[in-house]
Amino acid sequence: MQLHIDEKQGQGFADAARDVLKFLRHRFDFALWMVTRVEGDDWIVLDVEDSHYGVEPGNVMRWEDSYCSRMVQGKGPQVAPDARKVPAYVEAKINELIPIRAYVGIPLTHEDGTVFGTLCAVDAQPKDQSLENETEMVQMFARLLSSILQYELALEKQQRENERLEFEAQTDLMTGIFNRNAWETMLAREENRCRRFGHAAGVLVIDLDRLKETNDTYGHSKGDELLKRTAEVLQEVSRKADVVARLGGDEFGIIAVETDAKGLDRLAQRVRRKLSDAGVFASVGVAKRVSEVRGLQHAWDLADKYMYEEKRQNQKRTAS
Repeated sequence: MQLHIDEKQGQGFADAARDVLKFLRHRFDFALWMVTRVEGDDWIVLDVEDSHYGVEPGNVMRWEDSYCSRMVQGKGPQVAPDARKVPAYVEAKINELIPIRAYVGIPLTHEDGTVFGTLCAVDAQPKDQSLENETEMVQMFARLLSSILQYELALEKQQRENERLEFEAQTDLMTGIFNRNAWETMLAREENRCRRFGHAAGVLVIDLDRLKETNDTYGHSKGDELLKRTAEVLQEVSRKADVVARLGGDEFGIIAVETDAKGLDRLAQRVRRKLSDAGVFASVGVAKRVSEVRGLQHAWDLADKYMYEEKRQNQKRTAS
């Protein structure tokens, strides 16, 4: 089998990864070849060639349980014809999930040299020691994928900035932030990025608790000020790449891009604290994108549900 990577056609990372995996699967007798992404504690399968293990794109495992995490730390070799001869690999908890006797793993890197993920393979049978002679070939493919990845990630960053210019006209007249239409389109585009690169992401939904009371007591001009103040706070606590929108009425949303569970929790804490400091009473729901099946739309639905649960709790405390 020949590997076809047409640079003139500007093949993307996902297509290149697919071609590399197919080539390596035919070149080497391994049951499982994967391209993976490391995101916090998660080890995410982006693409796979599998004849035995039942691994699929989108599967998530614990990074610290993998051979690859030990390989990246220099505790084990990139090529292990018999992984049982490598103490660091013998101790890995992934052995409790799947049988592994042979291993290949090479880092995929960002432009600054930090680890994006790995190009790796495992098999339930040990291999001949001559497999070590093929290390340079697999390293070459990993460098190729890393180069395409670095280019495409830089391109995606620019595209995010272009999208903001594209949707400048789709803003909420009251607050100046994105409106519901822009939100829905940008949510779909971010979901596409998550699927391609394994990005972590999440959604926050923020709903004001006392807008009607403010309007009834002080007039709609004060209610309008409250909406504007909320939008200003949400923009202040969010990063430049995040999407802040007014979803309608007194409900707002934030798409937190390339953010793991810990970062999402920190963002939610900042939102609650800064809104409180600004005298804004609100209920906040937050949910992480879990997988391709439960993507950002599902996270939005969950965040909305959690927001209403918090609102009910806030109402009970107010009434008591």
